[in-house]
This record gives sequence, C-alpha cells and structure tokens, in this order.
Amino acid sequence: MQPLDPLVHPKRVSLGEQVYESLRGSIVSLRLAPGQMIYENELAAGLGVSRTPVREAIRLLVSEELLEVLPQRGTRVTLISLQKVAETRFIREQLETGAFRFAARHFEPDAFRSVRSELDRLLREQQEAAEADDSIRFLDLDEEFHRVILASTGNRTLLATVNAMRGHLNRVRYLALSRYHHMAPLVEEHRTLLAALEAREDTRLPGLLEVHFNKLDTQLPQLARDYPQYFKE
Repeated sequence: MQPLDPLVHPKRVSLGEQVYESLRGSIVSLRLAPGQMIYENELAAGLGVSRTPVREAIRLLVSEELLEVLPQRGTRVTLISLQKVAETRFIREQLETGAFRFAARHFEPDAFRSVRSELDRLLREQQEAAEADDSIRFLDLDEEFHRVILASTGNRTLLATVNAMRGHLNRVRYLALSRYHHMAPLVEEHRTLLAALEAREDTRLPGLLEVHFNKLDTQLPQLARDYPQYFKE
C-alpha cells in the first residue's frame, strides 16, 4: 500500500475527521488507486490509530461513492465513473459560476482586502508548485483558491455542496495534472478570474470559468484510454 496522507491535529477536529481527510486525500491523489482493496487493520496501523476512526471514515467515503463494500471480499476504492464525473462537473460548474458572479456583483474593496491577501498567497504558492511540478500540492492550492472565493459569498450550504462532490472530479483532475503538466496556464487563468471579479465583470466570468473547467472535454477521453484500469462508464 502506498503511504497515506499524514494526520494533522488542528483544534476542534476529531480523530475520525482527520482519518477521513487522510483517506480521502490519498484516494484523490491516487495513492490509493481506483480498484485497490483496502483493509481496516492496515489502514489503522499505517495511520497509528485504532480501527474505530478508520471504520467511521470508511463509512463516510462509502456514502460519497469513493469506496465500495464488496460482499465477502472487503472494501475497495471505486473505479472512476465517467458518468459521475460528468454529473459532478456540471453541477460544480453551475454552482461556481453563480457564486463568482454573486461575489463580483457584491464586491467591496475594503471587505475583500483580507480575502485578496489570502488569494495572493495562494497564487504565489501555486506558481511555486507549478515550477516544482508538484501536482498534489498544486491541486490542493487550486481547490483552496476556489474555496476562498466561494466562502466570500457567505453561503455555507454552497461550500458544503461543492466540497461533497469534488472528490470524484478531483481524481480525474489530479490524473490530468500528472499526465499533462498544465499547471502554469491554470495559474494565469486564476489571475484572470480574480481580476474580472475585482473589476465586477460578472457577465464576463461565465465564459472565463467555462474555459477554466472545460479542459477535461479533451483530456478525459484520452485519460480513459491511457488508464483503462482506473475507469468505468
């Protein structure tokens, strides 16, 4: 088994949540590959925890369809469903387009100052990750960039909904980043999105986001051909 994401110990986060985030991160980054069998004892030993938080994390990941229980065989990482990727991508694109437009229409420079500082940091670190060809780090920073802008709308339901569906899409996104190494253009697209938001160009944002999200139109069929063992219809 490949190394798992390490546990972190932030305040107010339970051990079960930490194990969940570790397993989820390892699934998204394909360290736990599609189709791979996993075992509670091995996971618990690898993370240095008891089986109880591992069992709790597995239950949550089964509900997200990132893991599946096979009768009399055990638990395995689900294959990447092309249908699920298409469905979650469509929903996420619609939700994020609405959120970005909302943020642009309600943009206030003073209120946005602290958000802008955080986004500037994320852009710098994205550039560093792109130069280092660190796909895992880049994907984390990419997700955080979008999360910060979504959070600026104050809509917690939106954040929870997007977070719940991003696992299926992000497995493909990580595979695409590793395969095509197209991180530098994504950084520039983020800068363009931020500039349009600050200029309150809410009618321009849908087109920019469509370009930003739609790279998978050409990449996904090729990825499915290159890695057939990872995919299912």
